[in-house]
Amino acid sequence: MSTDRSAPAATAGYDDRRRWQALGVGLVAAFMTLLDVSIVNVAVPSIDRALHATPSDLQWVLSGYALTFGLILVPAGRFGDARGRRTGFVAGLVLFTVTSAVAGLAASPLWLIIARLVQGAAAGVVNPQVSGMIQQLFRGAERGRAFGLLGATIGISTAVGPLLGGLLIQAGGEQHGWRFVFFVNVPVGIIAVLLGWRLMPARPTGAADRNRLDPIGVLLLGVAVTLVLLPLVQWQQWHGGAKWLLIPAGLVVLVAFGWWERRYERRCRQPLFDLRLFGLRSYTLGTLIGLLYFAGFTAIFFIFTLYLQIGLNYSALGAGLAITPFALGSAVAAAASGRVVNRYGRPLVGIGLLVVVIGLGAIVWLLRGSPHVSVPLLTAAPFLVAGLGSGLVVAPNQTLTLSKVPVPQAGSGAGMLQTGQRIGSAAGIAAVGGLFFSTLVDTRDDWTAAFRRSLLLAAAIITLALIAAVVDIVLGHRRSGSVSPARSGAAS
Repeated sequence: MSTDRSAPAATAGYDDRRRWQALGVGLVAAFMTLLDVSIVNVAVPSIDRALHATPSDLQWVLSGYALTFGLILVPAGRFGDARGRRTGFVAGLVLFTVTSAVAGLAASPLWLIIARLVQGAAAGVVNPQVSGMIQQLFRGAERGRAFGLLGATIGISTAVGPLLGGLLIQAGGEQHGWRFVFFVNVPVGIIAVLLGWRLMPARPTGAADRNRLDPIGVLLLGVAVTLVLLPLVQWQQWHGGAKWLLIPAGLVVLVAFGWWERRYERRCRQPLFDLRLFGLRSYTLGTLIGLLYFAGFTAIFFIFTLYLQIGLNYSALGAGLAITPFALGSAVAAAASGRVVNRYGRPLVGIGLLVVVIGLGAIVWLLRGSPHVSVPLLTAAPFLVAGLGSGLVVAPNQTLTLSKVPVPQAGSGAGMLQTGQRIGSAAGIAAVGGLFFSTLVDTRDDWTAAFRRSLLLAAAIITLALIAAVVDIVLGHRRSGSVSPARSGAAS
C-alpha cells in the first residue's frame, strides 16, 4: 500500500490558502458533535422533571446518540472518500443542526429519543469528513499540527461537556435549562454550514470508483456494530445475561463483513473499508490503543459526575468545574504535541499514557479513607496531570495511526478508527460503571470507595493501551534496527 508523504496535492481548483480556515470550521463542528456525547449527562435530572421520563427513556436519550454515532462512521467516511467531503460534512451538519432544534423542542420522551437517534447519526456523518480533510489537505509537520488541534478538540469536548451543560442549565433554569443544551447548537451549526460549503474541498484527491458505495458492506458492518454496541449502551436497563450473546453474534457478522469486503475488492471495486489497512502496524496498533484508551478515558467522567452529583450532592455546575483541570491540561498538551509528534513518534503516546495512569493513581491515593476537604479541590492537581498526559495521547495517536493511510481511504480509515473509539467508550462505561454500582451495593453506599475502585479499573484499562504502545515501539526498533524514536512510531 502506498504511503502519503508527498507535498500537498489538494483537490483540483482548491485554494490551499483556505486550508486552515476549513480546518477551523471542521473543528467547530467536531466540537459540537462530540460535546453532545457528554453534555447531556448533567441534564438528565432536568429532563426527568420536565418530561416525566422513565429510567429506560433517559438511558435511550444518553445511549441512543452513542449507538447511531458509532453505527454510521465508516459508511460516512467512505461516502466522503467517494463523493466529496464537503457534501458529507454539510449534509451531516444540516441534519445535526435541525435535530438539535427538534430535541430542544421535545414535548415527550419519545420525541426526544427519536431526535437523539437521528442527531447521533448526523454526528457520525460529520466527524470522518474532518479527519479525512486533514489527510487530504495537510502533509508532514502541518498535518501533525492539524491533528494536534483535532486532538485538543476531542479532549476538551469530552471533558468540558459537564461544565458547559451545568452553565447552560443554570442559565435556563432547572425546569427548562436542558433545552438550552440542544438549542446552543443551532446558531453555531448554521454558521458552520455556510462556511463549510464555502471553504471545504468539494472532491478528494485521487478518488476512484465514485459511484459504488458497497451497500452490502454497509449493511453487514451496520448489523455488526449494532450487535456489539447495543448491549454495551443498554447495560443498565437491559437486565439478564442474554444481552451479552449479541457481542459474539456481532463478531460473527464482522467476520462475514471481512469476507464480503475481500470478495468485493476482487471484483476490482473499492470496498467500504480497505482491509489492507490492518496490514499496517501503525494503523492496527493505533486503532487498538484508541479503543483501549477511550474505554478508560470516557468512563472516568461518567463515574466522577455520578460521584459528585449524586454521592456528594454537588450541582451540575460544580461537577463540571471539577473536571475543568483535566480539560485545560488536555488542551495545552494536545496543541503542543501536534508540533513534535513527527519527531518523537509512538514513544510520545507511551509517555502520555504513563502520565495519565500516574495522575489517576494519585487520585485513588488522595481519596483513601474519607476526604476531609473539597473533593474537586483535592483532585484538581492530579486531574491536571492526567489531562496533560491525555493531550499527549489522543492527537499523536490519531496522527500516527493515519500516517500511512492513503488519501482515497482517509475517510473510511478515520471512520474505523473512530468506530473503535466509540465501541471502547461504550465498553468502558459498561465495565467501569458496572463496578461502580456493584461496589455501592457491597459497601452500602460508600461513594468514595465505589469511585476509587472503578477509577482503578479505568487506570488498568489505560495500562493495556500503554502495553500496546510499548509493543509498537519495540516492534519498530526490531524492524529498523537502531533507529530514532521519530521513526519507530510511524513504521508500518
